[in-house]
Amino acid sequence: MEQTKDAKELMEKAYKLGYEYEGTYRGCGQCAIAALQDTFDMRNDDIFKATTGIAGSAGMLCDTGCGAYVAGAIFLSTLLGRERDNIADPEGIRFKTHELVRKLHDKFIDEYGTAICRDIHMNLFGRYYYMPDEDEFLKFDNDGGHTTVCTEVVGKAARWVAEIVLQENLLPQR
Repeated sequence: MEQTKDAKELMEKAYKLGYEYEGTYRGCGQCAIAALQDTFDMRNDDIFKATTGIAGSAGMLCDTGCGAYVAGAIFLSTLLGRERDNIADPEGIRFKTHELVRKLHDKFIDEYGTAICRDIHMNLFGRYYYMPDEDEFLKFDNDGGHTTVCTEVVGKAARWVAEIVLQENLLPQR
């Protein structure tokens, strides 16, 4: 698919906001959500708040999916996801959502070889940081965690989600 100038600009906006928010505010999941919501002018404070615990994967333990990856899945699900009032989902909407999330997963695999926070740390830092430990968190920061490394991960994740949103024409008609 050829990308229009507008699509490229939106993808770049998502990247820049994700990078900036992670560097300024911290919390990869929330920063990715905020970047995507702001890129597409779709602010939702409940979803933003619900992603508070998705930082350093979840609970800053780094042992599950990257927070920006999980936030991307959440954002895609808000655009095309199963509704509570239609939980039986006879149309199979959830399977289309899973397909979209797999597209994001593939981008993480292509770039980092994984979508797991701890493994991304290993690939980018050469080591894993146990973030709940104050000294480890300081080492993470000193090694560029919030200035170049995870800022880049969040920015790329936001760009990739924006690309999927645009390719799949998921934006609500206004």
